[in-house]
Amino acid sequence: MDSRIGFIVLFCLIGLTCAEPVRFLDCGSTSGKVIGVDINPCPTQPCQLHKGDAYSVNVTFSSGVETSKSTAVVHGIVAGVPLPFPIPEDDGCKCGIQCPIQKDNTYHYLNTLSVKAEYPAIKVVVEWELRDASSSDLFCIKFPVQIVS
Repeated sequence: MDSRIGFIVLFCLIGLTCAEPVRFLDCGSTSGKVIGVDINPCPTQPCQLHKGDAYSVNVTFSSGVETSKSTAVVHGIVAGVPLPFPIPEDDGCKCGIQCPIQKDNTYHYLNTLSVKAEYPAIKVVVEWELRDASSSDLFCIKFPVQIVS
């Protein structure tokens, strides 16, 4: 194995072992089952997300379907109103998942949650969905966060 690939794998594994498991609610995973959610760094819960910083999100899930694609949709829910929350990559097949996704396999979806400096300091519930080719949720999770300065 090329030593550069070995270092990349090592750093990814270190990052996963330093991540804190996050308490979450399943909000309608119809095509899959969530096994665990990690956000790095998140030493306390709800996770305190500092303006201007980025956080890695790792969702481990098993798929109940075969699908050729997956698309992420993220919202911040403020006072019951879902507001779109942009992420750098919405194609799940470019976020640690090798597509096509196979039924009964376990996957690690990896993405980044960037907190813009202009966001208000507020408590918010993040709703993160990963949809299959038929727009059914491979997973749908909700977890509370607090945006801080």
